[in-house]
Amino acid sequence: MKKYLPLLAIMLTSQVIAQADPWQNYYQIDNIPIPKQINPQIGGLQALQDGRIAVAFYAGEVMIYDPKTQTWSQFAKGLDNPLGLIEEKSGALVLMQTPELTRLIDEDKDGRADFYQTVSDQFGMSGNYHEFAFGPARDSKGNYYISLNVASNFAGIFEKIRGDFSPIGLSREQMTDWQNDTWKNETKFKAGRMFAKVSYRGWILKITPDGQTIPFASGFRSPDGLHVDSHDRLWVTDNQGDWLGTSPLYQVKEGKHYGHPASLVWKKDWQQDPVTMSAEALAKLRTLPSALFPHGELANSPTQPISTIDPALFGLPKNELLIGDMNQARLIRYLPDEVNGFMQGTFIPFIESKTLGIGNHRFDFDNNGNLWVGKTHLGWAGDEGVRKISWNQKALLLADKVSQTKTGFAIHFTQAISQQQVQITVASHTYHYHADYGSEKVDLQNVAVLNQTISKDQKTLLIDLPKLVKNRLYTIELKGINTESGEALMGDILRYNLVEKAY
Repeated sequence: MKKYLPLLAIMLTSQVIAQADPWQNYYQIDNIPIPKQINPQIGGLQALQDGRIAVAFYAGEVMIYDPKTQTWSQFAKGLDNPLGLIEEKSGALVLMQTPELTRLIDEDKDGRADFYQTVSDQFGMSGNYHEFAFGPARDSKGNYYISLNVASNFAGIFEKIRGDFSPIGLSREQMTDWQNDTWKNETKFKAGRMFAKVSYRGWILKITPDGQTIPFASGFRSPDGLHVDSHDRLWVTDNQGDWLGTSPLYQVKEGKHYGHPASLVWKKDWQQDPVTMSAEALAKLRTLPSALFPHGELANSPTQPISTIDPALFGLPKNELLIGDMNQARLIRYLPDEVNGFMQGTFIPFIESKTLGIGNHRFDFDNNGNLWVGKTHLGWAGDEGVRKISWNQKALLLADKVSQTKTGFAIHFTQAISQQQVQITVASHTYHYHADYGSEKVDLQNVAVLNQTISKDQKTLLIDLPKLVKNRLYTIELKGINTESGEALMGDILRYNLVEKAY
């Protein structure tokens, strides 16, 4: 009997792990070793056309990983905090670093970039530590999109700046005199918690193929994640803070304002200091989020969205969004639902796993359907390194569509579910729109479930509620949903952001 004990122990251990982390029944997560001399924080990641993986590191290197040989080679170095990376058809890499959007070209085809070309540097820099720059994302017409952080009043600006200075609000002398007690105790509050004293901070910029840099949309605080989907829709995540009660996901359209007021000073013909404006006046200017991440529950600092691929490769329905977060050990699915021309929808947790860990910052799918994940922390919450996530071809029971009905919600599943009674709880709430940092849940209410019905094909659950109310986040918890063979629903908390009513 003794010779069978090790095998039995392995089997029992595997069962315990699967119970503790059920996502391991479906996905394998592998750690990719990083060269020891490299700071293993990832700002950009791209699966290349030839199957290799390009990774931009915090300290300024761009390295190429070959999964076949499991080796790294250096493509570029000397970059300033790169926070996004994309490959062009020519093989050139376009990368967002702090001062500019840069094209890296390997002219002599020796595996190293020998030409660093400025694509755009048409935005301001004040020297403030919070002025990160993210992107790029690219649409089907070859336009690039980048995002610019606002600055923080934990510091001011430096004497030498790049770009224009806005005279609205505090003077240049006041903004540069920030290393004294007057600033710390009095002046900084007049600047606003976050500010945009140099050009286009808090904006999304569009860079056209002929090199024009165009202010595209305003109202952002720390928009770390940009993505253009197959329908040329631009998606942007932002981070909770002042004027953001919780972190949002936006579908960004040209000319719109998305709520953080600091960037308004760069709107054409704008004259008023946003710090002096009321929340009511500012609320009239903003476009609402497509989805909301309840802070501390679903996400704290959301990162890059990416579109899902052929379900035969990764197991998820195509054309959803997957989004990461710096603080939470999970990815997040976004299921869009267009109502009255507005794109709203549902967040659902995905791969909630200690093996995945936190700090999930940059993503791309390779040609084989593997999801590559780059991690970072930048001195805040997070992690470091590269992970590869592979699906084992085992079908998951998932909610793949959530939509409004006249009496509540219809939730559609990827497989037929059992006819057993499901335990459903529904709540709704909203958040303050104010200058304070973040917001508690406002007007949190339990919502009665009047009726629940499973469709004849057993793939749709209908939930009847007393009524649906606009501008509220609905949280729907589903307990006890399984397939007829006993496979559990993966992702049983659904958060639908209801901005527009369908009926």
